Amino acid sequence: MMKKNAIKYFFLFRLWKFFMNLLNYKFVYQYQVEQSVSSFGKGLKVNFRCKGFNKNVILGNYVNLNGLRIIGNGKVKIGSYFHSGEKITLISSNHNYDDEDLESIPYSKKRINKNILIEDFVWMGHGVIVLPGVTVGEGSVIAAGAVVTKNVPKYAVVGGNPSKVIKYRNKKVFLKLKKEKKFF
Repeated sequence: MMKKNAIKYFFLFRLWKFFMNLLNYKFVYQYQVEQSVSSFGKGLKVNFRCKGFNKNVILGNYVNLNGLRIIGNGKVKIGSYFHSGEKITLISSNHNYDDEDLESIPYSKKRINKNILIEDFVWMGHGVIVLPGVTVGEGSVIAAGAVVTKNVPKYAVVGGNPSKVIKYRNKKVFLKLKKEKKFF
């Protein structure tokens, strides 16, 4: 009888712990991001763990993060109504490998910081990588797995490695919905 109760309580404890983890981790992730960044707007939603957020990061209103990692110390600004897939990486600095004052090879200890700007209403798919110095224009869609090495024009849909413009969104419809404040 005692053995059955021990097994029963063990499984109840594991079930309780599982549900507590589901409830608490989102709050922990949210808190970690809020405490790490320089500023964030209203409606921030952090659904999965994010790494590398620091005081060089600014988040707009209604930013939705599903697991984003920032590498480097360049400034990163993410505009309002940003939506991310999982496992996105923003790299805001690079090694110095090609200067006159190069101290060692293949690169020196000196890091070169470059800002990343992600404008409003951008959607990035799963596994996107954005390299230093890139601006992603308003309303852009970045396909899953894309490696963004250059600036992305407004309303562009890009994909690939390196990313290329596949097409453009319907600007007329986009601006109409924006004016009507029909945001997701």
